Amino acid sequence: MIREFKSGESLGEVHGSVATSNKTGWRKLGAFIGPAYLVSVGYMDPGNWATDIAGGSQFGYQLIWVLLMSNLIALLLQSLSARLGIVQGLDLAQASRNAYPKLVNFSLYILAQIAIVACDLAEIIGMAIGLNLLFHLPMIWGVSITILDTLLLLFLMNKGMRIMEVFIISMVFIVGSSFLAEMIIVKPVLGEVVSGFKPSMLSGEALYIAIGIIGATVMPHNLYLHSSLVQTRKIERTIKGISDSLKYNLIDTGIALNLAFLVNAAILILAATAFYKNGLFEVAEIQHAYKILDHIFGSTAPILFAVALIASGQSSTITGTLAGQIVMEGHINLRIAPWLRRLITRLLAIVPALFTILYFGDDALGGLLVLSQVVLSLQLGFAIIPLIHFNSDRQKMKEFTIKTWVKVIAWISALIIVGLNVKLVCEEVSTWINNTQGNSWWIYALVLPILFAIAGLLLYVFFKPFISKKGRGLSHVPHGVALDILQVDRVKYDRIGIAVDFSSKDREAIQQALQQGGKEGNYYLIHVVETAGAKFYGDHVLDHETLSDIHNMEKYQQDLQQMGYQVTLTIGYGTAAQAIVEVVNKKGIQLLVMGSHGHRGISDLVFGTTVDKVRHHVDIPVFIIQ
Repeated sequence: MIREFKSGESLGEVHGSVATSNKTGWRKLGAFIGPAYLVSVGYMDPGNWATDIAGGSQFGYQLIWVLLMSNLIALLLQSLSARLGIVQGLDLAQASRNAYPKLVNFSLYILAQIAIVACDLAEIIGMAIGLNLLFHLPMIWGVSITILDTLLLLFLMNKGMRIMEVFIISMVFIVGSSFLAEMIIVKPVLGEVVSGFKPSMLSGEALYIAIGIIGATVMPHNLYLHSSLVQTRKIERTIKGISDSLKYNLIDTGIALNLAFLVNAAILILAATAFYKNGLFEVAEIQHAYKILDHIFGSTAPILFAVALIASGQSSTITGTLAGQIVMEGHINLRIAPWLRRLITRLLAIVPALFTILYFGDDALGGLLVLSQVVLSLQLGFAIIPLIHFNSDRQKMKEFTIKTWVKVIAWISALIIVGLNVKLVCEEVSTWINNTQGNSWWIYALVLPILFAIAGLLLYVFFKPFISKKGRGLSHVPHGVALDILQVDRVKYDRIGIAVDFSSKDREAIQQALQQGGKEGNYYLIHVVETAGAKFYGDHVLDHETLSDIHNMEKYQQDLQQMGYQVTLTIGYGTAAQAIVEVVNKKGIQLLVMGSHGHRGISDLVFGTTVDKVRHHVDIPVFIIQ
């Protein structure tokens, strides 16, 4: 069941919906287990597969240390993200809105949204590839039907946080089990695997893939997501309650992210053992990996591979949607329906995927996957730097401020990520200039100014908290600050509209309206005829339904007039919400009373939500009878 949204809460529909009090021992730990598993699916999504397969096939076990380093950084940053959400009760986007001006927040939102679209692009490609491998569905159709997972998200959101967590953990279990079985099939040499944990210098293609691995592992949207998901647990706002929550969430994070590391390591080891050791150095695409696994190890390994790919793509796309909602509501205080937000993000991601297939062919999708992960890495600094600042703020974190040694490690991690990104950007821009053969004006006119603007934004985000400790107050509260109530006068309504549809809701709607205006008020009974004829011919239609509705309206009017009330009949034609709004404006109605039928989930999509549409298009009070 969806809870009523509370102002200012991150993911208000499920905020504080999981009880943790009155539990001890393993039951207490079990109450906190979940958020990190939703986060962990982002660490084993199709984007990770692409970078891990590319790294393993081209460089063998050489980049395992990059995976380990990425996982350690992820453990630190995700624990800081959880700490922010638990202690301050804010997600990362809300905290940023308190700390930075509107223009900066809008810029941060755009960058975060680009990262989420890049992440969703990876899920689309992964799902399409998985469907193609298992069912031979053409890639262009696989990409197109991924839009349907919007309905799955809507279903899970309606079932509550625990059901969503169970679904995600089930997907993670399928992925993990599949790769455990594949490790048994390919039989890697343990000594050679261990050698990959030795750090080495990175440049050229190795640097590009390494940054893709970092971007695929330490995903920026996961930092927003984790700081919000931990707030789904209802905890005691005491020092002990917060300390216990931090402890149990650290355990949750440690287990979930280490499992994700094992899955990523398994993918890279699989690629190194199956491809690199067999002289297949250019297996950078998931489709090729599937076919070669089939050729070398038989049919079982590739089937497990495809099943795990579909499971990881489907689970990751749900968490990406939640992150998009958090980013939009937190940074720019814009709240729209989750299914619509999901649909917009999915469409933005589908367009480049379809363009790539149509103009460059299916084989180009693998390169697009790796590129999407590099884009994620380039956005990391804009999430990591504010996160460290917020956790270091003693005024707001008080006794839960991170220790000095944690700050040092966190800043070193940020420096590593930003430094690698700067190096990659410099190398890429230099390559572009060299390849243009003197026709590089567009780089100097377009690319470099954008890069300088992004660099300036990053420097501002870094230095601003050092220069000015003053925040922007309670700007995370969507509806402002409460006003002083000095005197309460009785509100008298003279012109009251009552929307009727001859259902069981009518009696209560009419009774409530009469109590608001008494016998001195003027009442307007509003009914909308929604037949096909009404939509085309308006008030000229005289079909059976229209005549029947008029008769019913006259019955209501007669009964109310006999009781001493002044009643006017008003009939609209066509779309219910639009017609009701027109009547309200034309008649100068001061209060509108409507009945709600309580549609939820898919019913809202099928039948529409007249109440919501009306109340967003009138500037008078709307009394809703549930």
